Amino acid sequence: MIRVLVVDDSALVRRILTHELGKQPGIEVVGTAVDPYVARTRIAELDPDVLTLDLELPRMDGLTFLEKIMTYAPMPVVVVSSLAPESSPMATRALTLGAIAVVPKPDGSTSVPESMDALAVAIRLAARSRPQRLEHRLRAPTPRGPGPVGASHGGLAPPRPELLSETTDVVVAIGASTGGPVALERVLAELPPTFPGVLVTQHMASAFTRQFAEHLARTTSLDVREAKDGDQVTRGRVLVAPGGRHLELRRNGAHYVVRLGEGPPVHHVRPAADVMFRSVARHAGANAIGVVLTGMGVDGAEGLLEMRRAGATTLVQDEDSCVVFGMPHAALRLGAADRALPLDRIARELVNEVSAASLQAEGRRVAL
Repeated sequence: MIRVLVVDDSALVRRILTHELGKQPGIEVVGTAVDPYVARTRIAELDPDVLTLDLELPRMDGLTFLEKIMTYAPMPVVVVSSLAPESSPMATRALTLGAIAVVPKPDGSTSVPESMDALAVAIRLAARSRPQRLEHRLRAPTPRGPGPVGASHGGLAPPRPELLSETTDVVVAIGASTGGPVALERVLAELPPTFPGVLVTQHMASAFTRQFAEHLARTTSLDVREAKDGDQVTRGRVLVAPGGRHLELRRNGAHYVVRLGEGPPVHHVRPAADVMFRSVARHAGANAIGVVLTGMGVDGAEGLLEMRRAGATTLVQDEDSCVVFGMPHAALRLGAADRALPLDRIARELVNEVSAASLQAEGRRVAL
């Protein structure tokens, strides 16, 4: 049984969630709490597997409580709130703090049983996750704009700017799902502003991706934006696939651009990392780096294998640092990854790989 603690200031909502979740096989509501202070006591007493959390709470708001949980005692949290429908910035904030999912309360557009079915799916997913501590948030956010890479980028050794500036053809493609918002923020925050163009496919609903890209832009030194059809892939830019649309790499003369499409879902998701990786393998070949971060399912494994066969460097996040090891594990089983690395080493490895590619290019020019 998955033991659930419900945190909501509404007595009616607490009764509904307790009653309806009790009908779901394999789920048991072991307690409720009216605010974060009561919840803290109940967590210690009941040791629940999953917390459902409202965002509008007395004495301490839900986002503040969520950040405290993920910083000091990480546990699986599903946000259930009328203040956080998919279009709300609060929903995006909850995901970047480590919530496994955001499920809106019934609002009349869906029945209570339908809403509870969606919540039950999120709770089961959360129970299989391993939330990571938000230690990196203790560091000051990286300011946007030019500047040296050092302690503000997690202690990375400064890459040689003249080498990075010569690397015009390298493309980095990153795929992620459950736990990805936190992982992506950490990786991107540790990359220098001169880093080659990055493509991101994060499994996320369409109303989240623009706000997610805006959040990343505020917490990194890179130009992060939700991708538009025809956007150029340029140094210092990160293009995030819009929810509901596949993102693919294309060549346009001497430049890389992205194309967005509404083809059928792959592995039940759109955007799909496999679609992005395959296009990168086809159009960038060995001048690319592919990364699969934390996530449920197998998306990205086959596309990453195509990238590796095309000569690209391929990396996956290791099991210990993943919230969910599904996607990286699938890539490893398929032989698609050169290396599995802890999350806190991935940015360093990317910088090293780009610098190595620059040195090779510089050597070829000298030889000529």
